[in-house]
Amino acid sequence: MICPYCAAPGTRVETHAHLGRDHRDRVRTFREDDKAGLRLKFALDCPSCDEGMERVANPRGRDPEFLAEFEREIALVAFDLLLYHLHASHAQRVGLPPVPQDEPTAGGAR
Repeated sequence: MICPYCAAPGTRVETHAHLGRDHRDRVRTFREDDKAGLRLKFALDCPSCDEGMERVANPRGRDPEFLAEFEREIALVAFDLLLYHLHASHAQRVGLPPVPQDEPTAGGAR
């Protein structure tokens, strides 16, 4: 597999660690205040398409220091989601075999 940002080679585990170490600045963390209250979120854009990922970082807590305190862990979660997306949607671009598509059987059962 190759890094989607700098083409550094490695296994998926090595690439995941590399992303968290060398590309952590790609993950954005922010606070969003809405009708439900304060939400702590993270976001990461796919470098290969217009699809972006945005998730609530701490759905039960409202600690304003959470984003700073767990920056590394939040980035690793974001990169894990990105790697799943890259494998499913851009496998060849990052040096992975395509995800096999299951053929439906009669009656829709697999």
